Amino acid sequence: MRYILRRLGFFIVTLWAAMTVNFFLPRLMPGNPATAMIARFHGRLSGQSLRAMEVAFGVNTQQSLVSQYFAYLGNSFTGQFGRSLTFFPDTVAQVVFQALPWTLGLVGVTTVIAFIVGTLIGMVGAWGRGGWFDSILPPIFIVLSAFPYFWIALVFILVFSITLGWLPLGFGYTNGQAMTLTWAFAWDVIQHAILPAFTIILTSIGGWILTMRNNMIMTLNEDYVRMARAKGLSPARIMFDYAGRNAILPNLSGFGMSLGFVVSGAILVEYVFSYPGVGYMMLQSVLNEDYPLMQTLFLFITVAVLLAILAVDGVTVLLDPRTRGSG
Repeated sequence: MRYILRRLGFFIVTLWAAMTVNFFLPRLMPGNPATAMIARFHGRLSGQSLRAMEVAFGVNTQQSLVSQYFAYLGNSFTGQFGRSLTFFPDTVAQVVFQALPWTLGLVGVTTVIAFIVGTLIGMVGAWGRGGWFDSILPPIFIVLSAFPYFWIALVFILVFSITLGWLPLGFGYTNGQAMTLTWAFAWDVIQHAILPAFTIILTSIGGWILTMRNNMIMTLNEDYVRMARAKGLSPARIMFDYAGRNAILPNLSGFGMSLGFVVSGAILVEYVFSYPGVGYMMLQSVLNEDYPLMQTLFLFITVAVLLAILAVDGVTVLLDPRTRGSG
């Protein structure tokens, strides 16, 4: 119980610190979103109109910094993040929630698939190390993980889209098609997601294989594994229940971080395929100096990472009795 309370305390303090940095950092930069909007359209506004636009973007220069800070905290907890400069006059919340399902569907699913497949390959490879399986699959995927995302993405586009014409070049769905809850639209979305999904999987699975294989090899030398073998337990039970269950624990922290950063999207992949996810939106917000959108995306990423770490800590408590006994 103390362990869980400590982790909750860490979550609250870290979230507060991240929100505080998120508040002060844009305000230390020259200008503000309202003046950036005016410069973007080469227009001029009166003082009253400028103040109204500053309020719309979440920056009220008529208030003290302390008042702005507490107003920012209140607006963040109620989902009022101001208006986006890039997608004006839409609110930041509307823009983020339009892109979030695309990123969760693409990056989230591929991250889970890469972790599961990579963990299984690393586990089986370590169990039969030196055999044909361990000599072929792990080296291939580890070499592929060394290639940049965008390079493999461009190769896929050249081969499967331009040369063979099997799959679309990019985007989340066919331009001009209405977004409907039909099998035809779902299949169109899946076709557009195949190339970016395989790009992410091929370039990330090698890391999970390498770490799981190394952890598994060290675990197989432990005394409790030798005892399980001496007791005559089946190889499958020893590999999964004894060795694999303990070898996967160090990987869970990395998996939790990866799940948290799913919200940030795969920026390079989404940019190459023009995929309408959060990563592509983040790049657009930086290019357009869209401070409210950048600020909100940073906050979403921070909360997602903290929640993922908190969830991984809970799973670790269930899998490792030593954690329950500490503290």
